Parts: sequence; structure tokens; C-alpha cells
Amino acid sequence: MQQPSTPSKPGTAIALKLMAVFLFMVMAAMIKAATQNVPAGQAVFFRSLFAMPIIVLWIWQRGEIREALIPNNLRGHIWRGLFGTSAMALTFAGLGLLPLPEVTAIGYATPMFTVILAAVMLGERVRLFRISAVALGLVGVMIVMWPRLTVDTLGTTASMGAIMVLVASMMRALVQIHIRTLVKTEHTAAIVFYFSLTATVLSLLSLPFGWVIPGALDLTLLICAGLIGGIAQILVTSSYRFGAASMLAPFDYSSLIFAALIGYVIFAEVPTSATVIGASLVVLGGVLIIWRERQLGMDRRKARQVTDPKG
Repeated sequence: MQQPSTPSKPGTAIALKLMAVFLFMVMAAMIKAATQNVPAGQAVFFRSLFAMPIIVLWIWQRGEIREALIPNNLRGHIWRGLFGTSAMALTFAGLGLLPLPEVTAIGYATPMFTVILAAVMLGERVRLFRISAVALGLVGVMIVMWPRLTVDTLGTTASMGAIMVLVASMMRALVQIHIRTLVKTEHTAAIVFYFSLTATVLSLLSLPFGWVIPGALDLTLLICAGLIGGIAQILVTSSYRFGAASMLAPFDYSSLIFAALIGYVIFAEVPTSATVIGASLVVLGGVLIIWRERQLGMDRRKARQVTDPKG
């Protein structure tokens, strides 16, 4: 189950991580466009199904087919799939209702919820510094969401979208906590493979709730989103082979830059002042958590290898 040792190459690791984050944002933009006409559950199916050939090819190239297909904790993989698929479906639904930068900013709440869940579920000691960073980040999230939660906007599709993305962030935090336990017995290849498999199967449960026959453009977007998502997942996993998790984690926040650029160019979306101010506080809180965990020697390399920004 141990991964082969690889020399540290910070430049390569950062380049791979940035490329992965960018591709995840391209994938999110494709899903956002497609979910104007296609249900979120159907989008999850395409995203998961068409990522699988890329992932299987990568696993085969690494000579890890046996490790991927024979899990030690099948029940654990099913639970990871259930949490991750739920988070992905909620995020995709939110993408159809909110600007891309806003979805990205709210999604930054995941590290905050992860710290809270680590204390509650894993008994991890959380002292004043990280508690303060979590509070700062959650204040930032509320600033981003506040325009969607006023008396005038509450109950609109946009407010529902914001709530769904926030719940998705909580679910992804639960995924990260679960993976910290799962990596103790499971190979990275198995975790990556079984998530795609379980997400594909679980997304079929949404079939009775209004799947549609997608048009040519939507079908192309969905297929490409799956392929690009698979490539991005591989790039994330590869980046952590060459660099420490504590070094690479802050580069997740580059997604806001990519989201703002893609949102403006493709969807004519301009981040609001609330999004910019709130996201800045969330990023600051997240970076402080990462810095503190690095000070405490918490390099969560294996867990981060199999946890991506979209489920």
C-alpha cells in the first residue's frame, strides 16, 4: 500500500497543482453551462463515467491495477462515494444557479469545516490559533453569502444555490475526514478508482428525477467535463508525489483567479464586492490553518492526493 518514494521537485509539484486547479475550473465552467439544460445528477453521471477511462489508464500505466481493484475496506469506499457524490451533485446544482467565482469562494469553507470535524470526529486537538482562523474564514463565507440570504433574496433560486454549495463544502469536509481514516488501509489507486465507480453508480439513482436527452453541445460539454476531471485528478495526485501537502495546499486558492477569469470571459460574470471581500477573508483563514498545520507537522499528503475541489 505504500507509494514508491519520489524525489522532491517543488517546481514540478507546483506546476502540476496549478494545472490541475485550472482544469478543474474549466470542468466547472463546462458543468455550469450544461446544467442550464441538464439535471445535476445527470451531470454527475457523465463527469464520473468519462473520468474512469482516464483513471484506469493511469492506474494501469503505474502497474497498480491489482491494488486498485482489490480494496481492504469496501464499505469505507462506499461511504466515501456517498459523501463525495452528494457533495458533487450539490456543487453542480449550485453552479447552475450562481456565478462561478461565488461558488468557488463559498467552496473555500471546506478547510474550516474540516478542522471542526477533525476535532469532533477524530479527537484532534484544536487550539486558539486554528479556532480563530476557522472563525475568520466562516465570517468570510457569510459575507459572500449574505446578499443571497437577505429578506428580499431568501427563497430565490440564487439563495438556494448558495445554501447547496455551502452544504457541499460541509460534505467535502466529511469526505476529507473519512479519507484520513481510509488511507491507513487503502491504496491511493483504490480510493481514486472506487470513487469514480461509486459516483457513477450512485448518480444513476437520480434517473427518475428528470434526466433529459442532451443536445449535441451539452453532450460534448458533459463528456469533456468528465475527461478533463479525470486528467485533473491525476495531476493532483501526481503533484503530491513531488511536493509536500503543506507546500501545495495554498495553491488551491488560485482557483478563485481562474474562476474570475473564466467567469468574466465565458459568462460575463463580474465578482461582487461581497465576493471579493469575503473570499479574501476565507483565503486568509485557510492559509493560516495550512501554516499552523505545517508548524504542527501535519503534512496530509495521502489524504490530499485523493481529494479534489469538486468531490
